[in-house]
Amino acid sequence: MTLNGHSGPSGDPAPNPQLQSELLTVAEVAAALRVSKMTIYRMVHSGQLPAVRVSRSFRIPASEAWAILRGDQTRPA
Repeated sequence: MTLNGHSGPSGDPAPNPQLQSELLTVAEVAAALRVSKMTIYRMVHSGQLPAVRVSRSFRIPASEAWAILRGDQTRPA
């Protein structure tokens, strides 16, 4: 059972669509910002872009990616 109360066909937890829409991959953020994935990795490692580490991958909150697009300067450089 997942947060949304559903299980997949084999009893495995079904993905939560709300969670999926809130967390973006490095590739998705890079495409949205029209920069390379390496630029996004550098921003994550420097602290300019908050991210959640999932195993060996990073997920970036969509709100943080959109804040960069809007030009919000709330993060340390």
